[in-house]
Amino acid sequence: MEREHFSKQYDAELNAIREKLLEMGGKVEVMITNAMKSVVERDTPLAEETIAFDHQINGLEMEIDEKCLEVLARRQPAARDLRFITLALKIVTDLERIGDQCTNICKRARELNAEPPLKPFIDMPRMALAASKMVKEALDAFVRADADLAIKVCTDDQVVDDLNEQIQRELLTFMLSDPKTISRAIKINYMSKCLERIADHATNISEMVIFMVKGKDIRHTIA
Repeated sequence: MEREHFSKQYDAELNAIREKLLEMGGKVEVMITNAMKSVVERDTPLAEETIAFDHQINGLEMEIDEKCLEVLARRQPAARDLRFITLALKIVTDLERIGDQCTNICKRARELNAEPPLKPFIDMPRMALAASKMVKEALDAFVRADADLAIKVCTDDQVVDDLNEQIQRELLTFMLSDPKTISRAIKINYMSKCLERIADHATNISEMVIFMVKGKDIRHTIA
């Protein structure tokens, strides 16, 4: 009976970590959406609100880290559970950095909103939507231990990379044709790079999921 009680407590602790990671992921997805909305709709108050929201992401990072370290110290997990805990510690870092990238986007949005618009935003919202979907699916893959979904996220990264290159080419055209656009174009390019990094973090999570499920490290091997 004591062993069964221990097992139930242990499972509950692992589930609590999963739930907190999903909560953190959900908040990060909201940040991506709101960051892009502040850009497209030129909504400076929303940009400020999103920047302030990042403290919740930082708080969850610390909470999850503490839960993981407590389980490592008290339960001394082995095999797959050990991989789960160690990867959770890495994943929470990627999620925190995604929050930082959203904050960076909002800071540039705040500056751009004080200037005349350069162009309508078409590709960047598509890029944000694709990156946000990658984050969600990467976390779903982690929770469900779904290696196939994780592989899909890794390959979807190319969509975001292609959109980023397209945006850079378009911005270069603006800058060459009118030097007055350079400052705004650089800020837009910076935001596009932030979205590309968000997708890269989702890819990192997915690569770790594949390692957790298959015990195979595929980092730097997917074309």
